[in-house]
Amino acid sequence: MNIYGLIGYPLGHSFSKGYFTEKFSNMGISDANVYEKFEIENINDLPALLQNPDLKGLNVTIPHKQNVFPFLDAVDEAALKIGAVNTIKIMPDGSTKGFNTDYWGFRWTLEKWSDFQEIKPKKALILGKGGAAKAIIQALQDLGLETQYVSRRKEEDTITYDELTETVMQEHLFIVNTTPLGMFPKVDTFPEIPYQLLTDKHLLYDIVYNPLETVFLKKGLEHGAKGVHFGLEMLHGQAEKAWEIWQS
Repeated sequence: MNIYGLIGYPLGHSFSKGYFTEKFSNMGISDANVYEKFEIENINDLPALLQNPDLKGLNVTIPHKQNVFPFLDAVDEAALKIGAVNTIKIMPDGSTKGFNTDYWGFRWTLEKWSDFQEIKPKKALILGKGGAAKAIIQALQDLGLETQYVSRRKEEDTITYDELTETVMQEHLFIVNTTPLGMFPKVDTFPEIPYQLLTDKHLLYDIVYNPLETVFLKKGLEHGAKGVHFGLEMLHGQAEKAWEIWQS
């Protein structure tokens, strides 16, 4: 039996398990392939999991996208540049290689989004500084956008939510939420941006996928944003890229 899975903590509801279980069923390969959730709080428990000879690949989620690096034998150049891994391939000899498919999934959705192609934003605000944020910033920069981190803590490369003035909001027409705010079960939480400063030129993107429409996106539409994008399609794109990597 080929085993694939997801590591992270806490896991709770898992998109990946449902997605790949359905995929294996549709492909008629459920008898030989299974996808499991591996709730690992301490990344030091990863080597024991990797000893399983049937394990072929892993997805990596919060909080391990960055602290998984020391446990890998090799890392793909793109993932190295981003500084985060969300997919691990276990080679036939047992060695491991890390990849980042968040980049691929996010960029793919932007290239298909008509509102994004129409507005052609030049600058973007990235809410949060986790592993997914790094992949998204790399994708946006490769598409020619200037990016600005926004976080609750002031840092050298970061502005705070209090610094989102009218001028800053007018300059940054694309806003991406990469924080877990709004994710099930805390569905009533949301990033504290000045929603009243949104215009019909603004686009909001949330990488949270459960629920499909978060408070962040709802408030964006209520305050006149041009368009919003759900996180589920990005997940589909990155999942398919992970499968491609595991099978290559």
